[in-house]
Amino acid sequence: MAEQAAVPQPRRILSASTITGDKVDNLQNEDLGKIEELMIDLGSGRIAYAVLSFGGFLGLGDKLFAIPWNALSVDQRQKELVLNVDRDVLQRASGFDKDRWPDMSDPAWGAGIYSHYGYKPYWE
Repeated sequence: MAEQAAVPQPRRILSASTITGDKVDNLQNEDLGKIEELMIDLGSGRIAYAVLSFGGFLGLGDKLFAIPWNALSVDQRQKELVLNVDRDVLQRASGFDKDRWPDMSDPAWGAGIYSHYGYKPYWE
C-alpha cells in the first residue's frame, strides 16, 4: 500500500518579520504595495493595523496607509497578503508620509480608517 503525502496545514501563526516586506495584492491580482509595519494594540494584544506602502515609483514617493488587519488575508501559496478592496478604494484612502505618522491610538482616526475599508473597529 502506497503512503499518501501529508497535506500541509495552513499556518496559523507567523512572526511579524515574515509579514513585513510582504507583497500585497487585491482579488484582481493588482499589486497594491508591500507591508512596512504592523501596529500592535498593547492593551488588547491584537494587530490594529498593517501599514502598507503604495504609489510612487521604485519606492520613491510612496505613501503609507493604515489598513485594518482584518481586511487582509494570507495567500500561503503565493506567500503574499490579499487586501479585499479595489485599487481606487486604496487611492482614495487617507495616506500619510513616512516622516509624519498620524496618532494611531486616536479612536476617532481609527474609526475613520476602519469605516473607509468597510470594517467595524475591533475595539467596539
